[in-house]
Amino acid sequence: MGDHDDLRKFITDLAVVHGRVVLSSGREADWYVDLRRVTLHHEAAPLIGRVMRDLTADWAYDAVGGLTLGADPVAAAMLHASAGTGRAVDAFVVRKEGKAHGLQRRIEGPDVSGRRVLAVEDTSTTGGSVLTAVEALREAGAEVVGVAVIVDRGAGDAVRAAGLPYRAAYTLADLGLVA
Repeated sequence: MGDHDDLRKFITDLAVVHGRVVLSSGREADWYVDLRRVTLHHEAAPLIGRVMRDLTADWAYDAVGGLTLGADPVAAAMLHASAGTGRAVDAFVVRKEGKAHGLQRRIEGPDVSGRRVLAVEDTSTTGGSVLTAVEALREAGAEVVGVAVIVDRGAGDAVRAAGLPYRAAYTLADLGLVA
């Protein structure tokens, strides 16, 4: 098995939780994909970095991140996976709101102004979180080259409608789930 198949197994074994839940979009579902069980797992996190780097290998970007909290471990995994490859990337964190103290930054980490960046998320249903991050990145002067998620729950159309390329490492069908 390769990285992609290994990561899919981690997701189906650890992250797919069956039972009635209300999603952040307000929709109800009979199952939930709790990707933090995988993105913060010692064996799965390195796989995430490699799978997401492979997924976006043909896109030119030098920093990766998104709206905290879902994007943080994805961006960190990609940062670590890029080390020593000759194509290193920085990671950043987009806050939901700017801080009221300190430097009052909304985007933490290396400056993104004038840089080509990739917006990421662990999973997305409506695209709301990642599009909020995209808006903040553009306001900060970054050029967003695209959006990539580990699991797509249906956000692709909304992200593409916003004029951005969109990729997902896995669809619900890949995980044996029905929307």
